[in-house]
Amino acid sequence: MYKELEEQGSLPLVDKEALSIGYVTMVGVSKPVNPEKYPQLAEKYRSYFHVTIGDNNDSCYLVTTLDNQISWGIQIQIPEDKAKEQQFRNSEWGPESVDEMLDQFRDFPCAFGGTMKEIFDATPRNLISKVFLEEKAFQTWYNGRSVLIGDACHKLLPGGGQGAVMAMKDAVVLANCIYNMKDLSDESTKAAFTSYYRQRYPEADDVTRTSSVFTKVLCGHKWSDRLVRKIILNYLPGCIRMKIAQDTLMIRPQINWLPLTKSRGSGRVLPQEGREEAERKARAI
Repeated sequence: MYKELEEQGSLPLVDKEALSIGYVTMVGVSKPVNPEKYPQLAEKYRSYFHVTIGDNNDSCYLVTTLDNQISWGIQIQIPEDKAKEQQFRNSEWGPESVDEMLDQFRDFPCAFGGTMKEIFDATPRNLISKVFLEEKAFQTWYNGRSVLIGDACHKLLPGGGQGAVMAMKDAVVLANCIYNMKDLSDESTKAAFTSYYRQRYPEADDVTRTSSVFTKVLCGHKWSDRLVRKIILNYLPGCIRMKIAQDTLMIRPQINWLPLTKSRGSGRVLPQEGREEAERKARAI
């Protein structure tokens, strides 16, 4: 789609720019381990999340999950020019690059006890993945009868924990817009995609920025990242943190042709857009 738009001279310059790359990460999930060794696993209804920030642009996180397993991730913050260079080197995706990165963290302290070597040794090789973390909110989401959702149009850093949530919201809103189409004409298709973009782009753009900030808080090593972390964790008022959370949580799109789930919390929820049109269409059928 972007190639066609670029050939037509219709692709905005901002969408031609490369994605911002600042981290290389490796993630894995261990096989079940002994809860006597890691007491955090013994607490049935609680999940622990720990982040350890190193001294050399490195960091790791650990999360307890079901069945006495531990989900883990290790990250290295790298300059953008170096990241782009490594991203397109085939050697960065071979088995040797995985071993090299694991070796770099084997003596890293494990927040649950011991070192990360023991967690790595308990992780099956097929459950380890290496990726570059990229971020960008694209401005072009559709053209003709082609439309983008999820990471295809807004790729987020994981610090905000919103990547999958945003993709699901996209899918729900797009489904509602398609359901409310009057017919299958190009005009109706464009109207549906325009409505979808209008509803989803503002939040996607905002969450892309906040996810970047939260990632810096969790594992950033630049002096500016350390400054942001210190301010947010020590001086940012709780009411502002709550406001940031509420701005995202109040956007809760639901499938319009199914019974709506009632709001059970005290926070404000935005009205369901397109519901009346869906009900009118259902009555006509």
